[in-house]
Amino acid sequence: MAAANLLLRTIAENSMVVLLQGLQGEVTTVDLRNESTARGRVVNVDAFMNVRLEDVLYRDRRGKLTKLQDLFITGRNVRYVHIPDHVDIMKTMQSQLAKIHRVRNFASRGGGRKEYAKKTK
Repeated sequence: MAAANLLLRTIAENSMVVLLQGLQGEVTTVDLRNESTARGRVVNVDAFMNVRLEDVLYRDRRGKLTKLQDLFITGRNVRYVHIPDHVDIMKTMQSQLAKIHRVRNFASRGGGRKEYAKKTK
């Protein structure tokens, strides 16, 4: 599990996904590959750009509007994510990278779970 988390952090750290992860709590619009759009509050974005939105207004490609409590969008279906005008892109990315580094440094200093710690003789 720890290796998987490290892999996800590494992927996020080396891509623009850190910007999208920094949008957590912001209301934004996601354009989908099937020409529909979803506007809602970002709950979570993972390293594969899977996006979870809440309080969503979904517009299908024919223009029909649907209100949804939450929506999960797989990364492969994302065409474009609108960055709100008030978001400072550089600050957001730096903040997200700092969070990733804090987690990584916490683990390297002996923090975290102990049940798989290396045994010393």
